[in-house]
Amino acid sequence: MPWIDTVPYDQSTGKLRQLYDRVKGPGDNVDNIMMMHSLRPHTMEGHMAIYKYVLHHQANTVPKWMLEVLGVWVSHLNDCAYCVEHHFAGLKRLLGDDATAAQIRLGIEAGSPPATNLGTAEQAAMVYARKLTEAPGAMSEADIAPLRAHWDDGQILEINQVTAYFSYANRTVLGLGCSTKGDILGLSPNNSDNPDDWNHS
Repeated sequence: MPWIDTVPYDQSTGKLRQLYDRVKGPGDNVDNIMMMHSLRPHTMEGHMAIYKYVLHHQANTVPKWMLEVLGVWVSHLNDCAYCVEHHFAGLKRLLGDDATAAQIRLGIEAGSPPATNLGTAEQAAMVYARKLTEAPGAMSEADIAPLRAHWDDGQILEINQVTAYFSYANRTVLGLGCSTKGDILGLSPNNSDNPDDWNHS
């Protein structure tokens, strides 16, 4: 049970019901992280907008599976099991390769980008994300240089934004006692061609 009151789908009305209908998955399932916002629906609307645009927008050019890797990585660094499990399930589905996904998870759990067996571009993104997560005040322009060997500045912005988003999401979950109980793992707003489509599938 979460540490604050939440409104289940079948008791929702008005603006909250409208938002739940936008984000729900099969069987009217609403992810618990979204339900955490139910007493202040406007915060759910803001959360979903940034989540959709950062991870599931057609203008992004960093592969979606790599954005999910960063999400799992940052969530692991923040000890947020909820987001690790949700987004690892999404990562696994996107890759369609259980062995590669398992190796990535082993590397993440070891705290070692090289142990993921990902390429140097992906490892550079993970190194940047780790420092931004663990020591944001120590960041400097020098931390961008290793990324520029592999990513353009727009992609660096994507890496920055997904890292920042997950620290926000992790703190929402960890600060309110959100669990995976009742959730369907791995669902996401996969229609990247329509930024306004938040339906989880």
